[in-house]
Formats: sequence, C-alpha cells, structure tokens
Amino acid sequence: MEAHISFDPALPALRLLDQRLLPEQEAYILCRTPEDVIEALRSMAVRGAPAIGVAAAWGCALALHGLAPGADWPDRLDAALENLAQARPTAVNLRWAVERMRARWRRLGKAANRETLHKAFMDEARRMQEEDVAACKALGRYGAALLKDGDTVLTHCNAGALATAGYGTALGVVRAAVAAGKRIRVIADETRPFLQGARLTAWELHEDNIPVAVACDNACALLMHKGLVQCVVVGADRIAANGDTANKIGTLGVALLARHFGIPFYVAAPLSTIDPATPHGDAIPIEERPAAEVTHMGARRLCPEGVPVYNFAFDVTPAACITGIITEQGVLRPPYGLSIWAACNDTRTNRACDAAAGAVSPAATDD
Repeated sequence: MEAHISFDPALPALRLLDQRLLPEQEAYILCRTPEDVIEALRSMAVRGAPAIGVAAAWGCALALHGLAPGADWPDRLDAALENLAQARPTAVNLRWAVERMRARWRRLGKAANRETLHKAFMDEARRMQEEDVAACKALGRYGAALLKDGDTVLTHCNAGALATAGYGTALGVVRAAVAAGKRIRVIADETRPFLQGARLTAWELHEDNIPVAVACDNACALLMHKGLVQCVVVGADRIAANGDTANKIGTLGVALLARHFGIPFYVAAPLSTIDPATPHGDAIPIEERPAAEVTHMGARRLCPEGVPVYNFAFDVTPAACITGIITEQGVLRPPYGLSIWAACNDTRTNRACDAAAGAVSPAATDD
C-alpha cells in the first residue's frame, strides 16, 4: 500500500488519501501549494511521522514551483520552507524532511538557479519516499524475528502503511512476520479521540487479511491480565537521544501496563524519527489539538457545552519502559544513549539522524 501518497509532476500536485474519511470512504485530496500541504498536515488528512516527512518534502517542491519571479526568491522560498517545518510540533520527521531539502539546496551553492533547484528538490523528495518504504521493510524484517508463531500483538494508534510512505513501522513488523509464515493476530486499541486504531489500523489489516480485533483503550489492562497479549509494538513521532519516545496519547499507559504484566514493549521507527538534539522526553514539544476532537463525534456533541477539555495529542514513554527500538539498522537495546549514538553515527547510515541535528556524544545521553 503505497498509492496513498503520490506526486503528479504534470499538474504539479501532491495526491493524498484523506485519512479522515476512512474506513467509510476512500477519497483523495490534491495539494497544489505548500499551504495546501500544511492544511493537510494540520487537519490530519495525512498523519504519521514518516508520512508527514514525505508530504513535507513534496511540499518543498511545490513551494519552489509556486514562487513568483523576483530576485528575492531565495528569501521567499526559505520562509515557505520554515512555514512547512512548523506545521505540527511533535513529529520530528517534519523538520527533518525540510532540513534535508535545505541541505540539498546548500550543496548546489551558486549553481542553485530555480530550474536546477526544482529538479534537485523533486529528486530528493522522490528519494526520501523510496527510502522510507525500504526502511520500513528492513525494520519489519528485524522486528519479525522478535515475534513468535501464534503471538497476538497489541498496537496503539496507526503505525502502518498509512502512517509512512508504505508498508508501515509497527504494522511493518506484523506484515513481515506474516510473510515469514508466522501466525500473528493483532489487537488494535481504538485510540481515542481520533480513532486511528479502530478506523485505520483495523482497515489496513482487514484489507490484507491479517486477523485483527479492535478493543477500547481502557480494556488494555484486562486483555493483558487474561493473557491475550504476548507483545506490544507501537510507532513513534519522536525519539529523544536517551530513548524516551513520544507517540500517540495513551501509549505511556500501555507501556506501563506491559511492564507490570511482563510483556515486551517495542517501538518501531526509522532512524529519521530519532532526534539527537532532544536529550530526553521532557524536551519534546507536545501538540495540543482542538477541543472539538474530544467533545464531538462528527457533528454530534458528546460533552456538555462549556466544559473544558484536555486534548494532548501525544505522551512520552520513558526509555526504561521500552524493551527495544526496532530500526532499519537493527534492534537498539538499552542503554539507549549509547545504542542510539552508535546507530546515528554509523557510516552506513544514509543521513538518517543528522539532517535536522548534528550527532551527539553518548556520554551526554546515556541512561
């Protein structure tokens, strides 16, 4: 499943599957300007950290294409790229993608006329999309080895193909295990208030004929107590240098329960989701979403009018609660300060951790 993000250079426009309408309707939106891309990101028509990064990369190409003539076009382009980078605060892949496009611009130097830069931006965005699919498939193979035949995996939110350029992170692990011949079942937390688990994870797995059941978020403790869960695999929106991980709100509760019941808790994410410049989870910005996502279900009001709402979109799971971080380079293990530093400074890594921030010393981040 990779057609949910595609770019038509003839228009030009970014074509996105509108995830707000799933599973009832499969409809696409066309983003012809960077402002269109920003709106798609903020409205969650496209969501999931790697998918956000890929969409932002194509948004950079659209920003360049739409610039009016003038000698000040570099300044106006730089401002447009910064607007894209600030569309949402928590997922590090967003700024990572924009900074990677900026780095491509810098490498061109004086040769960066608009035509040359446009070709470079198109090539870079296409490469980032292809790399993300390859990374998901690679981390899927590493993660599949952690699952046993007959396991039931609990997921939270949607970390599947829809949240990436294709294949998925947490669901990539499931897909790879199934492809290896293992009988794997999935329990998808519904993931209030946007219901990414019930609407998106269940839809993806059902389409792929992978056994899946949906459970209320507050059923997690009972499911684990009954022995119905053998492993938890979730995605990530930002991983700090010490391994603390931001993911959809409610992930922390799942991690604490998994620790209580002795169930392995894995985070699956490409190296681009690691932010070496963020030392620990307390430094990760947590997005607050509109109250209407909690107070309403569609047009129907669920809460009394005038009652205040907490709608934090993410929480942070401490590294101490994470059994392993599954990446395209392998499974990182504690102490995460050291294993993350090693992964981000491996010469085989293709700009994965250093586009948005420089490498960090392991001594500064080790647990």
